[in-house]
Order: sequence, then C-alpha cells, then structure tokens
Amino acid sequence: QVQLVESGGGLVQAGGSLRLSCAASGRTYSSYAMGWFRQIPGKEREFVATISWTGARTYYADSVKGRFTISRDYAKNTVYLQMNSPKPEDTAVYYCAAAKEYGSVTPAAYEYWGQGTQVTVSS
Repeated sequence: QVQLVESGGGLVQAGGSLRLSCAASGRTYSSYAMGWFRQIPGKEREFVATISWTGARTYYADSVKGRFTISRDYAKNTVYLQMNSPKPEDTAVYYCAAAKEYGSVTPAAYEYWGQGTQVTVSS
C-alpha cells in the first residue's frame, strides 16, 4: 500500500515558478515509478511527467518539456514537480500517482493516487 499527499499548489503568475510536492508513505514506495497528471473540469486526466523508481529516467509530455522537471528525494520520501515559466493553460488540479512499471502515460497504469492540488496560473 502506498499513500500519496500532494502540496504546493496555489496561484502563480505566468513566467514565474512553483514547486509541487508529493509525500509518499508505505514500505514499497521506493520501488514504484511515479508520475504527475493534471485535470481540468470536463476533461480527461492528462499525463505531465514520470520518473523511474531509480530516478535515472524521466519522461515528459511535449506541452511541459523544457519547463517542468520531475525529481524524487528518497531520504524525504517525496516526489517533486518543479514548474518553471508556467502558462495559463497549465492551470489544473495536479495529481501524483504511483505505478509498478515505468514509462506509462495512461492513468489506468497507475495504482495509487493522491487527492490533488490546485494550480492556477494568471496571465
């Protein structure tokens, strides 16, 4: 069992920066690949980024590549999403999730989910 709690969301100006955190608990957490997704009302959950359980591999959606960075700190049991130069279209509820296999961009592949944190980017 893995429990995930996101934090760090809020209001940010376009071109600024924001860092989301996902605190994980559960004895098997470190063996899971982790991902960030986002969702706006009326739309499907959208893949943002994923990181392998070793932290050596990462993969990003084209829409955030070069602006967002996913990382994980094993000592703190935390996964981060550093959002640089956010745009108004990045406004969404952001979720972190855990999957047994690295590399999936579909929500169905992720076994555990946090409750989400709202990010609003003003123009």
